[in-house]
Amino acid sequence: MVKLLDTTLRDAQQSLIAARLRTDQILPILEDMDSVGLFAMEVWGGATFDVCMRFLDEDPWDRLKAIRTKVRNTKLSALFRGQNLLAYRHYPDDIVERFVKKSVENGIDIVRVFDALNDIRNLKTAVKAAKGAGAEVQCGIVYTISPVHTLEYYSRLGEELASLEPDYLCVKDMSGILTPYVAFQLVTALKRIGLPIDLHSHCTAGFAPMTYLKAVEAGADILDCAISSMSGATSQPPIESLYYALRENYPLELNLHALQRVAEYFWEIRKGYERFDYAKKERPVDLGVIIHQIPGGMLSNLIYQLEQQRALHRLEDVLKEVPRVREDLGWPPLVTPTSQIIGAQAVLNVLVGRYRLIPKEVKDYIRGLYGRPPAPISKEVLELTKEEVITVRPADLLPPLWEKIRNEVPRDLVEKEEDYLSYALLPNVALEFMQRRKKRFNQKAKTI
Repeated sequence: MVKLLDTTLRDAQQSLIAARLRTDQILPILEDMDSVGLFAMEVWGGATFDVCMRFLDEDPWDRLKAIRTKVRNTKLSALFRGQNLLAYRHYPDDIVERFVKKSVENGIDIVRVFDALNDIRNLKTAVKAAKGAGAEVQCGIVYTISPVHTLEYYSRLGEELASLEPDYLCVKDMSGILTPYVAFQLVTALKRIGLPIDLHSHCTAGFAPMTYLKAVEAGADILDCAISSMSGATSQPPIESLYYALRENYPLELNLHALQRVAEYFWEIRKGYERFDYAKKERPVDLGVIIHQIPGGMLSNLIYQLEQQRALHRLEDVLKEVPRVREDLGWPPLVTPTSQIIGAQAVLNVLVGRYRLIPKEVKDYIRGLYGRPPAPISKEVLELTKEEVITVRPADLLPPLWEKIRNEVPRDLVEKEEDYLSYALLPNVALEFMQRRKKRFNQKAKTI
């Protein structure tokens, strides 16, 4: 039996319209979505947490709780970046433990956790916290292509992740570069471990639906997909197409009338986001991703950086430099936060000269503060930076942060314990949001 996990409210909208869906646009359609018969809905995590506060002036915790009140029959899923959680650097264990626990308390049923470097040391705390809070756990295998990322590498990684006793393994193909026959081999190998396999991909290169079909033939249990009106391009394959393609050979029962209502609803909503819409700005299929492996979000960030430097004409040079930097830095997958690290260095190499400027984040990466690189870092870069490389788990070097946070945040801005966690992850963004929230409350009080 194949199950479908809907990404419309998280990765699909993040990939296509920069995660700009507002809560008041989400809530009216939730009962229909809940009646479709999906295995789960991914509704939280990734960049949505940041965007809620930074651009939408919304509390992401309130959004999660509001969604939970509407969705009673379908599991809710969240994506966490291991020890990074929902931000861009490592956090101490006390923050990770509290954040995961509160996420589950507020409505999350399935915690999907991955590490950008596939360093399982960076997953253990989040996995343990999720299991302790009563959630199901998916351990993510970040998929990329390089000389060191072989079938043997992924099989070994799957075995290591299984030692954490998750409920599922998830193959996370963030760039949409997993080809159909490789997917068949990969899923076949991972199925020997004995855990259900969830496949997550993107349509960037155009073959994700074919990849899904071969993965199902190899035994994949769950497929990540999105409602048709929020699918394709850098998003996931469409739910409806997968349903019709698979139903003759695999038991799959969905409420088609509800699906149609959901598709029509989001098509109308999406029309209001043309200025963000990736599919309106870029080609619907980009086979260049096979070479540079850059996810849609990272590509947008590179373009923004170059525009700021009035150097957009150097984009092709940067795209060629990205794989070179990856090789120099030990072939890290291009997913947050390593995608930002590699991208920033590639831009500097093109504009200033190779490694004439090395940002702090790159130096921290070289030191091992993000985890173990998949392969050794080049001697040339090591000699340039002369950084002392750590051998312990990066979070072992971080002192507890919870009590410090509780003393830093002005008490008059705090409404709930979750506010401290928002501040812990994104101090400036959260503080400004809480100040605006208090100002709105005071203005409302004056009118009463």
